[in-house]
Amino acid sequence: MTMATRRAGVLLHPTSFPDGKNNGVLGKDAYRFVDFLFSSGLSVWQLLPLGPTHDDKSPYQSLSAHAGNPDLICWQSVLDESWINGSHLRVADFTNKDKRRNSLAQLVTQFKKNATSEYQQEYTDFLQKNAYWLPDFALFMAIKHQHQKQSWVAWPAGLRNREKTALKNFENTQQDDIACMKFEQFIFFKQWLSVKKYANEKGVFLFGDLPLFVAHDSADVWAKREYFKLNGDGHPLVVAGVPPDYFSETGQLWGNPVYDWSSIAADAYSFWIDRLSTQLTLFDQVRIDHFRGLEAYWEVPADHDTALNGYWVKGPGQDFFTHLKRKFGEELPLVAEDLGFITKEVTALREQFKLPGMKILQFAFDSDSANPYLPHNHETLSVVYTGTHDNNTSCGWFNELSDDLKKRVYEYYGHPQDQMPWLLIRSAFMSPARLAVIPLQDFLALDQQHRMNTPGTAEGNWQWRFRWDDAGFAKLAERIKSFTKTYGR
Repeated sequence: MTMATRRAGVLLHPTSFPDGKNNGVLGKDAYRFVDFLFSSGLSVWQLLPLGPTHDDKSPYQSLSAHAGNPDLICWQSVLDESWINGSHLRVADFTNKDKRRNSLAQLVTQFKKNATSEYQQEYTDFLQKNAYWLPDFALFMAIKHQHQKQSWVAWPAGLRNREKTALKNFENTQQDDIACMKFEQFIFFKQWLSVKKYANEKGVFLFGDLPLFVAHDSADVWAKREYFKLNGDGHPLVVAGVPPDYFSETGQLWGNPVYDWSSIAADAYSFWIDRLSTQLTLFDQVRIDHFRGLEAYWEVPADHDTALNGYWVKGPGQDFFTHLKRKFGEELPLVAEDLGFITKEVTALREQFKLPGMKILQFAFDSDSANPYLPHNHETLSVVYTGTHDNNTSCGWFNELSDDLKKRVYEYYGHPQDQMPWLLIRSAFMSPARLAVIPLQDFLALDQQHRMNTPGTAEGNWQWRFRWDDAGFAKLAERIKSFTKTYGR
């Protein structure tokens, strides 16, 4: 994917697909959605992180920086495979947490017994290609399963501290469980890369999202403790967050452990290069969430209850991106999420490495004409959004504005005939920004009940799902395509 061409796309996470018991899955809906993008003239599909989540379902607090979320697997597609022979497995056996492990074990047995040699070689190749992260992840998940999902800092000392004897004994007794974790990842990657291939063949590029920080309770922190500021028992000494911003008056206390950047730099940033290598297998382009933390990040003592009393600490900056360019080429396939408190140093870092930033139209009307989110101030090398997954829907946002602000919005646009959200959608398409991305909720003109996430809240997030009858998708595709033609996207 290149930012040299004007494009438009949609923001939708696969969990929002209609098909699937607890959340959307990578079945027929994924291919139907790509067909919708193609018929709409949209050439970019932006997603949230695809990693396995904790019970809160947040894709930004993943159990792994590399693994895929097995909840997205379309098990019906797996059970339709020719190597499933004489099995009584059902889709419900994989969506039921009490039956899942036993069902996976049966699936692995069926695969080893019945799959063609070519298919089994494909699995062997997958294991070899992903050997830089998969064994640690599979072991981590198997131990976690044996200890009732407890955080790794609560495991017995030998397993917590990765003592060789303890790990070897566990591997010897839990080989089947570990094998299930590896095979499950094989299935996820196979399904996702099939969707990616289909999308790319239709001229649709996949735009991923990479959280700057990783979750403390993750395979990555457990396996690579030397790269994080932790105490002797593995607990964080300091955690990440942000000061007060657009989303929270008291800032946000994320709780993620902070990197020991000197240790990571000493290994030529291999930890991060590996992360990006995985993501650039899954996606054509990746957004670095909280990009400003690479210039300076908000560090908070781990025993504090809010982020208010944190402090800025310098990040790796130019040296980090110089190493990335050596690995991934001169034109890095990255976008910088540069929202919140942005200094001239952050902007200089982004511009030095020619990374597009972000413009959010919902942020454009709360100040004066110098507001950088107003369309007349947009830069060409940027991505414009009506809103993101952390925003209200555009209809919900507008509904909650004061009458004065509503008037200001329509005065800015010259009192057009367009109603919300199409007023903002048209504005995004007209913008000089090379890429315009619209959340599907806005294309569907949905209100605040359909937002994906409310930062600072723990309940009710990441659960939104659409229905194909929410709107006339064929008619919607025609309307969007008229925009892509009119505005050269």
